[in-house]
Amino acid sequence: MSEILTVFGATGNQGGSVVEAVLADPALSQKFRIRSVTRDVNKPAAKKLASKGVELVVADMSSAQSVAPAVQGAHTVFLVTNFWESMSADVETSQGKAVVDASKAAGVKHIIFSSLIDVTKASNGRLPNVSHFDGKAKIEEYIRTSGVPGTFVLPGMFMSGFETMIRKNPRSEPAGYTLALPVDPHKAIAPLFDAAEDMGKFVKTAIKNFPSQTGNRILAAADYYTIDRLISEFSEVVGKPAQAVRISDDKFKSFLSATAAQELLENMKLLEDPGYYAGEALEGSLALLEEKPTTWKEFVGKNKDKWANFVH
Repeated sequence: MSEILTVFGATGNQGGSVVEAVLADPALSQKFRIRSVTRDVNKPAAKKLASKGVELVVADMSSAQSVAPAVQGAHTVFLVTNFWESMSADVETSQGKAVVDASKAAGVKHIIFSSLIDVTKASNGRLPNVSHFDGKAKIEEYIRTSGVPGTFVLPGMFMSGFETMIRKNPRSEPAGYTLALPVDPHKAIAPLFDAAEDMGKFVKTAIKNFPSQTGNRILAAADYYTIDRLISEFSEVVGKPAQAVRISDDKFKSFLSATAAQELLENMKLLEDPGYYAGEALEGSLALLEEKPTTWKEFVGKNKDKWANFVH
């Protein structure tokens, strides 16, 4: 009899990637029956999952009691939390803890959590406002002390985020594209990641290497890219000039909502020092993969039309 894999966020990029990867894997698709957690079984993404034989369960993450139906009888739980929905690290942390508490009560054998580093700690307090990292670090620590075995997959910087950050130059300027960030493009280094395509590849590794990878962090990124390399490869693939320019902190923040401005500014500063993964190498994580992750060039090639059609 197959075991249950509960997937939170199954209609989003990360959870959706996990579902697709498990369904496509001959061994895992036999071993696991997938249960998708949703708040609305009638939305198109949920109906699409149901058509593939995925069980749908309605649950929210407000309390362990409300989460209980989602994890009841599950062997493995994939947990992803969404800071941007509430813009509150306290809410995100509370939701993560509710899932952990419910999982422990249900006898879940393995939690795979989409985590990130504690930026406040890694920067020695210099970058205290990257809440969407720090909240996840708190949830990771909670899992580590819960008694439920955990594996932690840390997504890199989403390649899809650059679809709006790399901007087509205004008509008054020379043809091409510009990436304007508040960091030195020679020094800032980003571990790039195609979340929708590749999260499942890294989570499969966590599942297949259980329990040998229990307690470990798996860094989910294709490679480290300087901003210079990123923009150079972008230019090469789209066949148009492109440049990365450093702008002032205040200029960068002026492009953003007041609630997110400082958070995202410090997120960018993290790329210079101490680093997105605080300097940790990717080789060990990449060596675990059965399939190669998507490169930045491949991502740009698949999505060229999005930039070509972007008009101010």
